[in-house]
Amino acid sequence: MRYLLLATSVVFVFTPWAAFAQEDTETTEGAEAEAQTEETEEQRQVRRLGDVVGSGDEFDIDFDNLNVPEQPVEDVPEVSLPDPEQDEQLQTLLRRRAFEPNDQDTLDALSDLIDEIEADIEEALAGEDLALAQQLAGVVAEVEPDREIIAEVEAAVEQESMIGQTLEQATAALEAGRLTQPAGDNAAELFARVLELDPGNETAQTGLEETHQAIVDSAISMARDDLDFEGAEARLVEAEGVLESPEAIAEARDSIVEFRTGYTEDLHQEALTHIDEGRYDEADESITELVALGHDRDRVESLQASLADARLYGSFEPGQVFDDQIEALGEPGPEMVVIPAGSFMMGSPEDEEDRMSNEGPQHRVTFDRGFALSRTEITVGQFAEFVEATGYRTDAEVSGSSRIYNLETGRMDARDDVNWQLDYAGETADEDLPVIHVSWRDVSAYIDWLSEETGRNYRLPSEAEFEYALRAGSQTPYWWGEGPPPEDDMENVTGDGDTSPTGARWNVAFRRYSDGHWGPAPVGSLVRNPFELNDMGGNVMEWVEDCWHDSFVRAPADGSAWVNPGCNRRVIKGGSWSSTPAMARSAFRISSTTESTDMRVGFRVARDL
Repeated sequence: MRYLLLATSVVFVFTPWAAFAQEDTETTEGAEAEAQTEETEEQRQVRRLGDVVGSGDEFDIDFDNLNVPEQPVEDVPEVSLPDPEQDEQLQTLLRRRAFEPNDQDTLDALSDLIDEIEADIEEALAGEDLALAQQLAGVVAEVEPDREIIAEVEAAVEQESMIGQTLEQATAALEAGRLTQPAGDNAAELFARVLELDPGNETAQTGLEETHQAIVDSAISMARDDLDFEGAEARLVEAEGVLESPEAIAEARDSIVEFRTGYTEDLHQEALTHIDEGRYDEADESITELVALGHDRDRVESLQASLADARLYGSFEPGQVFDDQIEALGEPGPEMVVIPAGSFMMGSPEDEEDRMSNEGPQHRVTFDRGFALSRTEITVGQFAEFVEATGYRTDAEVSGSSRIYNLETGRMDARDDVNWQLDYAGETADEDLPVIHVSWRDVSAYIDWLSEETGRNYRLPSEAEFEYALRAGSQTPYWWGEGPPPEDDMENVTGDGDTSPTGARWNVAFRRYSDGHWGPAPVGSLVRNPFELNDMGGNVMEWVEDCWHDSFVRAPADGSAWVNPGCNRRVIKGGSWSSTPAMARSAFRISSTTESTDMRVGFRVARDL
């Protein structure tokens, strides 16, 4: 059925869409006559309406049976199809439906057209042309929004978006080196996820192959650069789980085995060279590494036997006493005692009486190798040899003063013109007294000279070495045990039996004890501790190598010195002739600046074996 609305009249047409019956000859002839004259406004209106509901010159007028609307009943959707013929058909049908929404012929024709479009969508989806599929699905949604194909397109678009995002994440993970970790955000998982969504995705497949190769490369690097062969094998196992590539894995394993074999052979020869040249520590390290690398057991045991023999022949025994020749003087240097390797608890337990907070936390320190320590403090006479040989001027000489003990007042005061040649009271010191009024810098200068003259590695002891040697196997507050020394003349500390040259006595001192000295005693005068060392817990306090730290948190566990570049405060250990019972404890420690001097502080030297 078609309608034609004129300006002042209505034409009714009752014909199929394919043709129109010509029922009124007179009307037709009149229309043909009018066509030869100038076109009227009404004719233009008819033509425009004909564009909507009919075409050609076939019209049927039946005013009794039709009720034609003057305006479209519904809006015409603004959609289009990429195919011109389909689009022309779509637009015509949409306009017809707009004027007659319930016309079954129009609806059937639209449904048939949508079926064609749906088939085109399926073809576009199969060809992965999502843009076309989306465009066509938009038309379907406007005409028949309940079609299932619309949801299929939406799902395909959502999946494509997810694939794109996952590929971006996977590529970023690969570039950042997140190959298999962390879980959920690594290249291997992300590329695999894309392939689950889109099994033929070439970008994901290439990315997975690159990830696999990166894992293999990292395994080879772990073996060659870090000597982590167990870690390298674990990485290869990871690579096997990422992508099946047995040839690449086998080639990588062969490369690692070849490198490992060559490396262990070189290391074996290196250990032999170290033994031959007397570098026993280096040889030991090489042998230890060979054991870790799974080197042939018989060959390792042979190296260990060679090293043991070399050490026995070329090393000292624990407790052995020796000295090194000072080249410039032609005389022996300080008498040294070999301290055995071992382990001890450094610092004081929290329940120790008079404990200071800087003495903890108590922690275990282990010495894998022995070392040597001078039996006594360096004397005035020994320091004089250094000054005479080098012309060195101490910090006290440069500053012009140091601190002394005033026998008249019992005070410790700074006094001008005091230097290393004087004793605790500012008088000329005997050569066998421990040298005092020396700074940490002065001590370092002496040690540098001693090392150069003997050709040996002399140094200050570390704080851990000093406390280990001071305790000499004990864990009590003092190396001799608890409380006052069990016998007189055991250590030069404050005793209630000591008397100054002016008759003074100590206010705080060990009860019922006397060492017979007020001020430093000649070195080696009193009892030696179990490590055969003198004056470790008394006489004068001593400089050590370590920088000052107010606790042992993060302190070295191997006995090495704890040094921070540029530090200006160094640790002072051991008791002195003026030390109270609290200050004479083995764990007691104080500090001072590297240029400071005092009448209670001297030093002794350590030497590597």
